[in-house]
Amino acid sequence: MKTGFGGASLPPHMWRAAQRITLCRTAALGGHVQACPEGHGDRHWYNSCKHRSCPMCNYTSIERWLDRQKARVLDCDYYHVIITVDNALDRLWLANVRSMTDILFRAARDTVFELLGDPKYLGAEPGMTIALHTWGQMQGLHPHVHCLVTGGGLTPDGAWRAVKNGFLLPGRVARDLFRGKFIAMVRQGLESGKLAVPTGERLQQSLNLLNKLGRKKWNVCIRERYAHARGVLTYLGRYMRGGSISNRRIVSWDGETVRFRYKDYRDDGGKRKEMELSLHDFVRRVLMHVPEPGQKVVRSYGIFAGSRRADLNRCRELLGQGPVEEPEFLGWQECVAKFGDKDPSRCPVCGARMITREVFRPDFRDGHRKVPLPEAA
Repeated sequence: MKTGFGGASLPPHMWRAAQRITLCRTAALGGHVQACPEGHGDRHWYNSCKHRSCPMCNYTSIERWLDRQKARVLDCDYYHVIITVDNALDRLWLANVRSMTDILFRAARDTVFELLGDPKYLGAEPGMTIALHTWGQMQGLHPHVHCLVTGGGLTPDGAWRAVKNGFLLPGRVARDLFRGKFIAMVRQGLESGKLAVPTGERLQQSLNLLNKLGRKKWNVCIRERYAHARGVLTYLGRYMRGGSISNRRIVSWDGETVRFRYKDYRDDGGKRKEMELSLHDFVRRVLMHVPEPGQKVVRSYGIFAGSRRADLNRCRELLGQGPVEEPEFLGWQECVAKFGDKDPSRCPVCGARMITREVFRPDFRDGHRKVPLPEAA
């Protein structure tokens, strides 16, 4: 299957993702039967694939991540910064997805830290959480990062300093600095051979493109001040897991074409529209955004880094907060109850907790096998 992904077929990890997502919550992955102890009925539950790009089985994982992050937030203002890679670099991105991702994270981090470390703007080290987002509403390639930045930071002498007058950074300065850092890192990667030149191009063509992009305006957007971080964290959590499109956006599928909803931000600030793609093209677009195994798509820096707990607690103390306390483990039952939904592990008739009667073992060849559990003593 030719896809246009760097001139070759899709990488193996994308095909594995497709297989696992296709089998999610089917007998092929196994499951179990739960029954009411009073005989009011039973339910069949099939196992989830647990792939991070699956739109059906990552809800609990995201809620657990949000619980941990919300326990670490500081009582200060926050800023949402969006940094986008110029679309002229799409071919280079597809030829070097993992390396280009790392460059984007480093350039975004270094830009914010260098500017806020300057006494002219703040003179302190902030906390920063960055989430990678590689798709647009129409599922095309659109690499950018969403950054949650504290409206203040820890000074070299251990004091907390807030940004002045609710103003984080001048957008033009941040844009030009990011552009310079990103292009310099890409150029170094190309010249050292660490980045591959896109198929059909010569090294000099890629270098000439970088020279041209150095004169363009890049998209670095610094949003308005937020009084707390929870809303932006929830926004970032969407990109951790679940893939590039949710099931509720898919309108129809007739075996050959897929129709789905999207927002056109070029039309009246985000008018809702529908798009129809062939099944082949739709699947290709969705799989293009599956990250490689082990690739981190959400990363924390500065006083939010995992190794900086002491500094984070110092900032919390200065802001009148107690030390970070790890939240209790959030089970799926608690996650369901958190949003007021009925507990599916209880009988809908009498409310008794359902008991497991049978287990289906995974079987990819002959459907599934029923394996009764041993009787309780």
